[in-house]
Amino acid sequence: MANEQHFDLVVIGSGPGGYVGAIRAAQLGMKTAIIERNRLGGVCLNWGCIPSKALLHVAEAYSESVSHGGEWGLSFDNATVDWSKVIGASRGAADKLNKGVGFLMKKNTVTTIEGHARITSGRQGDSPCRIDVLKADEDYYHGSGAEVTSTVTADRIMIATGAAPRGLPFAPFDGKTIISSHEAMVLPEQPESLIVVGSGAIGMEFAYFYNAMGTKVTVIEMLDRILPNEDHDVSAAALKAFKKQGIEFHVGAMTTAIDANDAGATVTIADAKDESKTQQLSAAKVLVGIGVQGRYDGLFADDLGVATEKGSIKTDYRDVEEPTYQTSVEGIYAIGDIIGPPWLAHVSSEEAVTCVERMAGHHTLGVDYDAIPGCTYTNPQVACIGLTEQAAKDAGIEYETGKFSFQALGKAVATGATTGFVKIIVSKPYGEILGAHIIGADASELIHEFCLAIRLEATAEDIISTMHAHPTMAESIHEAALDTEDRVINS
Repeated sequence: MANEQHFDLVVIGSGPGGYVGAIRAAQLGMKTAIIERNRLGGVCLNWGCIPSKALLHVAEAYSESVSHGGEWGLSFDNATVDWSKVIGASRGAADKLNKGVGFLMKKNTVTTIEGHARITSGRQGDSPCRIDVLKADEDYYHGSGAEVTSTVTADRIMIATGAAPRGLPFAPFDGKTIISSHEAMVLPEQPESLIVVGSGAIGMEFAYFYNAMGTKVTVIEMLDRILPNEDHDVSAAALKAFKKQGIEFHVGAMTTAIDANDAGATVTIADAKDESKTQQLSAAKVLVGIGVQGRYDGLFADDLGVATEKGSIKTDYRDVEEPTYQTSVEGIYAIGDIIGPPWLAHVSSEEAVTCVERMAGHHTLGVDYDAIPGCTYTNPQVACIGLTEQAAKDAGIEYETGKFSFQALGKAVATGATTGFVKIIVSKPYGEILGAHIIGADASELIHEFCLAIRLEATAEDIISTMHAHPTMAESIHEAALDTEDRVINS
């Protein structure tokens, strides 16, 4: 066994929470190591956020050119798709950024340790935390017989191991016909047909991508609307837009069985309100996109005693005003997807920085869990922050709304991007911005004006009095703010 090493902080997992936390710790003077059993950058960089956006960019470019090129005087009559290059470009983006994270680790003098981490003890008096490092290709899901290649000790451990796709209990992933987002990212051949179970951000992004590339796509959603976490107006507009693109939907439908066969799979669905009403659908592949669950398989020694709940590691972040993100075991902390929703990369990064800075005794404002942006990178894009209109009603808040359609926006008309709108929820009588919801082109970029506005407790009047350049998509934000006071100009 290699000689034992000691660190001020050991980070387990190198995703957007882990590597960001490791860099911040090094900046603060901590001797830091990061343990990763697969590829630097974690799921987000290698199998999620980044490569999926490369695929979506290709889909948008292809769809816009083929479907609307004629409107712009361009002809693409003989357009073809080289599927291997489409997938290859996505993998290339991930590979480039993977190397970038490796460079950042070296630049910040963070020690990178390859292998599977198993925490054997927390901090006990003067005794530090201990971690066995196992071969990454061993049976780390149980770890009992895996070879320990080294042991490291640390004053503190930060767990940032993220989450993995959650499957259906009656139809586990087989990696071939019943697939997760991981396999959907790298299918060797484009399927003729695809059923997507779940219409959240992950499900809809893949539904959009495959449909735009020419696959026949059907989406099944158990609730009565797609993108169910979004404002009702956005969900309705999204359904209309995606149906127009050719995606078929079954909302209010439960998936009760998935049976793989030589041709693909048969999916049985039932009416969510009357389970006696059933029907069967067939497709070459079935993508299950119903959410994720914490990834801590084989991470803890049996007697460690780290408390978990609902598939996540329990910390103090929901219980105290200024959480440290410490678990039930002294010296062991956890951040990001592993501690529960919202499962977003940017939340992981912010939690990591907060966790590390509080370890170092620094004052930090921390994470504002009431002002977290969420984005879905389809076309049209969807973005939101703060309260939905329904949430404001349920909370008994007096509010006004402002709304502006892209159909009346000069830049949108000029670029053929008239699908969508901006919607603002503001408090009465002062106009403080409580929530914002955007569907349409550049929504994932436009939302950040509202992120800053909510953080600064700005009002609709503050946005109204802020000059917006013309012609831009951002003018829609100004017009929506004007609409809260019945002063909209261009509609």
